[in-house]
Amino acid sequence: MSEIYFTKEHEWVKVSGTSAVCGISDHAAHELGDITFVELPAVGKQVKQFDVLAAIESVKAASDIYAPVSGKVVKVNSELEDAPEKVNESAEEAAWMAELELSDAAELANLMTKAQYDEYLKSL
Repeated sequence: MSEIYFTKEHEWVKVSGTSAVCGISDHAAHELGDITFVELPAVGKQVKQFDVLAAIESVKAASDIYAPVSGKVVKVNSELEDAPEKVNESAEEAAWMAELELSDAAELANLMTKAQYDEYLKSL
C-alpha cells in the first residue's frame, strides 16, 4: 500500500517500497491557475530532498517544484509536456511529474501526512 506525504511548498509524494511518485498538490494547482508549461527533470538525475526537481508555469506565475525526497529520477510523466493542463485536472493523480528511486525513507519524517497537510492549509 502506498502512503502520501506533503511538503509546505505543496508538493506530494506517494511512496510504495523504494518507489516515490511525486507532483504538486491540488491546492497548488488551484492557486497557480491554468498551467501552461511543465519542465520535467531528466531521467537519471540525482536530487536531494527539497532541491529543485522541476518547474511549472501558469497564467499567474512560474514556480520551481521541489523534490519531496532524495533519490534518482527513474521515470517522468512526459504527457505533461504536451498537455500541461492535466495538472489542473488531476494534480494528485494522473498529473504526477516524476518517479524517484527513494534513497532515504527516513526523510519522510520531514513531510506531512494528508491530515497534517489539510490542517496546514487551514492556517494559510
